[in-house]
Amino acid sequence: MRILRSWREQKVMLKRRFPILCDKDFDFMDGQRECMLDKLSAKLNKTREELELLFAELQTY
Repeated sequence: MRILRSWREQKVMLKRRFPILCDKDFDFMDGQRECMLDKLSAKLNKTREELELLFAELQTY
């Protein structure tokens, strides 16, 4: 996947699309990105594959 948008832009877009998300849901420390993605997928009730597709979709806007 080619990243065209900053992480900040992606967070804003996701928070608009899913109002249940908050800034704290996107917090992660170095090496903890996978843990954050697992938490997001659980909160959004999406599989990791669906979540990856969602991030890829954000690059097309």
